[in-house]
Amino acid sequence: MTSKAFTISAHGAQMPAIGFGTMDFPSRGAELVAHAIQSGYRLIDTARKYGTEEQVGEGIRASGIAREDLWITTKVTELNARELDFLISAETSLKAMGVGYVDLLLVHWPQPGVPFAETLGALARAKRGGIARHIGVSNFTIAMLEQAVKVCPEPLLTNQVEYHAYLPQTAMLAALKRHGMILTAYCPVARGQLLDDPVITEIAKIRGKTTAQVALRWLVQQPLVAAVPRALSEAHIDQNLDIFDFALDEAEMALIATLRAKQLRLVNPPERAPAWDLETL
Repeated sequence: MTSKAFTISAHGAQMPAIGFGTMDFPSRGAELVAHAIQSGYRLIDTARKYGTEEQVGEGIRASGIAREDLWITTKVTELNARELDFLISAETSLKAMGVGYVDLLLVHWPQPGVPFAETLGALARAKRGGIARHIGVSNFTIAMLEQAVKVCPEPLLTNQVEYHAYLPQTAMLAALKRHGMILTAYCPVARGQLLDDPVITEIAKIRGKTTAQVALRWLVQQPLVAAVPRALSEAHIDQNLDIFDFALDEAEMALIATLRAKQLRLVNPPERAPAWDLETL
C-alpha cells in the first residue's frame, strides 16, 4: 500500500496525506529516500535550505519508481525572496534533484523585507513556467496567509507549519479551511517529545500501534491535514507510513486534542520566525 492511496484533494491537486521529511539528513540520506519510496511513500519533502535536494534526487533514481508517480515538495529560502533570486533558486533545485519540475513549491519563510506581491508573484510565475505544478507557503501567520492569498495570482495549496498534539493550530486550521487549503504539519511528533506522552502511550497500547503512529494518525485523521515526518531508520520509516489500517474514535481524538494545553513550539528561529499567532484555549 502506498501513501498515494491516501490523498487530500484541494485546488485540483491530489496530495498524499503522509510524506517523508528530509531535514538534517545523515550521509546515507539517499538510501533512506530510496527505502521510503520503495516502502510506499509517494511524497518527499525537501528544501533548498536543507541541503538535501541532491540526496533526494539520488534516492528517487535509486528507488526504481517513475518520477510521475511521485510528489516532490521543495522550498525557496527567504534569502531569495526577490523575484529573480526566487526563480534562480527554484531552477537550481530542479537541477540539484535532476527533475524537470516539482509538484509543490513553497515560500519557506516569510520575508518582511520584500513585498509579498513580489515574492508571491515569482511563486506564481514558477508555476506558470512549469517549474511547479502547485504552489504554497510555509511558516506564514494567519495575517500573512490572508495577504498571500490576496496578492498571489495563482491558488495556494498549503501552509506548511509546525503542528502536533502539543501545539494548537485551531485558528490556522479554520483560516486554511476558508481558503480550501491544506495544513502540512512538520515536527508532527514534536521531535520525539510525544513518544513518551502517557495519554498517547495508553492509546497506542490499546490499538496495538506505536506512539508515533497514533500521533501521526491523529493529525491526518483531521480534515485537510497532511504530515511530513522525518525518520532516520528503515524501521521507523516503515512504521510512520503504517497508519491507515486503523482509525481513532471521537473520544480518542478529543483526548489527544487536550494535550494542546502544553502550547509547545519547537521551531522558532529568531532570525526568521514571524510573531506567531497566539491561541486562547
